[in-house]
Amino acid sequence: MKVSEAVRARRAIKWYDPDHVMPEDTFRTLMAHVILSPTAFNIQNWRFVRITDPEQRKKIRAVAWDQAQVTDASELLVLCFDKKAWAKQPLRYWRNAPQEVQDFLLPALARYYRDRPQVERDEGMRSCGLAGQTLMLVAKELGYDTCPMDGFDYAALADIIGLPEDHDIAYMIAVGKGIRESWPRPGQLALDEVLIENRF
Repeated sequence: MKVSEAVRARRAIKWYDPDHVMPEDTFRTLMAHVILSPTAFNIQNWRFVRITDPEQRKKIRAVAWDQAQVTDASELLVLCFDKKAWAKQPLRYWRNAPQEVQDFLLPALARYYRDRPQVERDEGMRSCGLAGQTLMLVAKELGYDTCPMDGFDYAALADIIGLPEDHDIAYMIAVGKGIRESWPRPGQLALDEVLIENRF
């Protein structure tokens, strides 16, 4: 499947075959592509919580407006981010880079994030957004449907997954074999309405 085909075919699907099990090698293939998604300074600040415990899925469904895809999809991933990833052994992000690159980037990284909590959070949301799009497109190529979700109680979900203090949740993505097609695209805005050249 071409990337352009996956973009056109991808829809948010809410109805899944609850009996389908994604093969582990397929899941690993999916995630091997997801972690190639770009992040600023290569800090790879996303963290993916794979929810495999059925009881935990039920608890999450209870704080997610009882949405069936939480329990019925083959996979449920909570996309989180480590706000302090930039400060945790940052040399590992650039260990294969030339020394002059390391000498420039490592101090720049600290200057950019230190004492800037809003920047840390914004960076995490950007990173998870990019990773989530990669996940949904690769899943489509692999024959799976997806549903990005932010309809849940963030604090309750954080408690269920034991979210560390220096992490935040971006959103969840359900992945599985859809059993119903989505409705037709409900109203795509014209490109001319959303594309601005140079200035508003």
